[in-house]
Amino acid sequence: MNNDEYYMRKALSEAQVAKDADEIPVGAVVVCKDQIIARAHNLTETLTDVTAHAEMQAITAAANTLGGKYLNQCTLYVTLEPCTMCAGAIGWAQLGRLVYGASDEKRGFRQFAPHALHPKTEVVSGVLADECGNLIKDFFRTKR
Repeated sequence: MNNDEYYMRKALSEAQVAKDADEIPVGAVVVCKDQIIARAHNLTETLTDVTAHAEMQAITAAANTLGGKYLNQCTLYVTLEPCTMCAGAIGWAQLGRLVYGASDEKRGFRQFAPHALHPKTEVVSGVLADECGNLIKDFFRTKR
């Protein structure tokens, strides 16, 4: 298993925590120098806050851990393609890398804000995409 798959599995664990709490199952981890410095999952229902996406929670936690707002030495692993709001935050945080699992054809940043990320941010998509996507599909299937 390569590093991206290893850390995406950690993000999937966070997504499962969200699912268990009846949140949309999206999970995220931030890695800096081969160490996880932040873990998060969606909390929009729990906090009644539409901005409480996994990525937003992870960025805040990572910045607090590092004591600074720029995360250019970090990688964000997230199970679902970030939305426009989260892509903007990823851009402002100047994340070094973004690695995501499943694409989000309805709300993903690539469709609506493809230039929201910092120009130097490396993007890797499709890591464990089937597992990440199936977790969300299964969640919504039980809701309908």
